[in-house]
Amino acid sequence: MSEDFKQRLRDYADGKLTDEEKNEIEREMEKLEEYQAYLNEWMDNEPDNAGSKRPADVQNDLSPKKEKRIVRRAKWKARISNTLTVITAFLVITFLSSIGTALFYGVGDPSRNDKYRDAIASAISITMPNINVSLNSQGKTYFMQEIYGDMEKQVGSERVTVGEYTVNFLFGLPSVNADWKNGSSRQSQIFYRPDPTPETSSANPNEDPREQSNKQTASASSAKSGDWSRLEKLPEGTVAEAYVSFNRFFTTDELLKQFEKRNMEPVWFAVDTGPEDRFGNHDGVITDPVGFPSYPVWHHDDLTITSYKEEKRGWFGKIVSSGGHYPSLDTYGDGKLRNAHFIKSLRLMQEYKLISERVAPFIDVDASLAYVEENGVHLYGAVITGPVKELLTLREVSWVHDLRVGEVRLWNWNE
Repeated sequence: MSEDFKQRLRDYADGKLTDEEKNEIEREMEKLEEYQAYLNEWMDNEPDNAGSKRPADVQNDLSPKKEKRIVRRAKWKARISNTLTVITAFLVITFLSSIGTALFYGVGDPSRNDKYRDAIASAISITMPNINVSLNSQGKTYFMQEIYGDMEKQVGSERVTVGEYTVNFLFGLPSVNADWKNGSSRQSQIFYRPDPTPETSSANPNEDPREQSNKQTASASSAKSGDWSRLEKLPEGTVAEAYVSFNRFFTTDELLKQFEKRNMEPVWFAVDTGPEDRFGNHDGVITDPVGFPSYPVWHHDDLTITSYKEEKRGWFGKIVSSGGHYPSLDTYGDGKLRNAHFIKSLRLMQEYKLISERVAPFIDVDASLAYVEENGVHLYGAVITGPVKELLTLREVSWVHDLRVGEVRLWNWNE
């Protein structure tokens, strides 16, 4: 307060001011009363505002306990505010990444998801004898995608589950997990590659193996190896899966004709990809074969569309229904179509090389494709299933070199 204002207050009290000066001083004092009332109201209503500036004398009136409470409340308010900000940002990012993931894997015809499933199914059918996986897919957030399915193989007339197969993608980069039920499903898949001599280059398609002379039968039987004794010990009312190696090369049509009158079914064919020792194949022993199933795993572009219908739903939605069919096959023929599909599948594996390297790291796709394209499709083995007593008859066949027993099940055979 200035000395001039103090003097004017004293003159006001002594009655020395004119009426105009008296009115002016009274207006000043009314302002001071309003200031004091505002200050009192602020102190009563906002005692916890730690960031507000107060006069030094007012701050000194606060006890240390009250000051700590004010600071603590301010900290908790800041923490809650920061937490809500982080949660909001997380939800927004998750929502946007979900949309981005759906677009990344689902856009296109066929979509990237369909192409990946096609490549995985082809790689499995080519490199895992008698294994089929019906794949499903599940979209996730943050550009992740899961493709999964049960691994099944045909034993007798039924398909049995032998494990689970999962491929996880992150921005299109795959990681594979195969969970076998018994852990031993690959131990019996051993084949022997015959020597490429003229005598073993192909089979006579008109030859009936059951009509061999006694001398030829005795000679062939003495040279056979494998799990024949194990097969003999199995009960008659069982069916089995057998990995059979030949002592000659067959064309696809020739081999199919050999089983036309036999009470057993070939389900997978091993294809010659050359004698090179690239992935642990020693002295003609092949533990990682390349081949194709007797019934092809068709690709998305093999489907012939016969009907197509679109129905609009809402402003942007629509429902698409379509029908079609895949190529038909003669059970014991159509070798040319089967071979072409096999080569097409190898090219698909070559196109999606990163997936092939994860699903089948033990296969040289480039070298296998080059060899088959140059030399043609020649078969040296097959996975065959049927009644145990029928599989035992293969021991008397001249062109059968070796047999390994795989899965065995109780009788489920359809005659």
